[in-house]
Amino acid sequence: MLATTRDGAVSLLTLQRPERRNALNLDLCRAIDAAARAEVEAGARVLVLTGEGTSFCSGADLGGVYGAEFLDALYGMLHGLTRLPVPVVAAVNGPAIGAGTQLALASDLRVADVSARFGVPTARNGMAVDAWTMRTLQTVAGGGVARRLMLAAETVDRDEALHCGLADRAGTLDDALAWAAEIATLAPLTLAHNKLVLNGGSDADVDRTFAACWASEDVREAAVARTEKRAPVFRGV
Repeated sequence: MLATTRDGAVSLLTLQRPERRNALNLDLCRAIDAAARAEVEAGARVLVLTGEGTSFCSGADLGGVYGAEFLDALYGMLHGLTRLPVPVVAAVNGPAIGAGTQLALASDLRVADVSARFGVPTARNGMAVDAWTMRTLQTVAGGGVARRLMLAAETVDRDEALHCGLADRAGTLDDALAWAAEIATLAPLTLAHNKLVLNGGSDADVDRTFAACWASEDVREAAVARTEKRAPVFRGV
């Protein structure tokens, strides 16, 4: 259902329900949440999410059971990804529809291959997504695109996603992993602080992470590296 592999400081989480186009059910939502937290606790500095086969994630499993338990697991997982102290990169290797677009939005960066497309067709099935989804979509892709997806149930292909900011880079899973490896060399405390601010963290938490950056050994390591004319090696302490 979910495969986790590690290469250095980068952990890859692969949704493995290709027969259901990697649709999210209760168990998969819980598995993503648990694996993401476990990988960060084990030292991963960047997470990459992708789907097995030709789909990133086709949405919520329409054959599943809906209700409070599923919604709690879905939104707990999505919001949990936004609260992780490390960047999350979505390698969108095909359609990301409904909850698939939500999963991409919960990621910090999105790399889209040629077959990627995005949509939130709740108006076609009478369902709804939370305000966070629509506001994040509006922030990332712009009000016009958000309204087309939410009010006209349209989809956005890879090229338009790149143009409007819904996708950050064009590329394959290998490209996403290579980008993640580059990001993993950056200062972890700074990345955690920047992500917290960008995702609307509280003033108290932002003050704490700001102070932690300036008090860290990484600040001193960067200064020493400059004098020694080498790349800094950040430890996140």
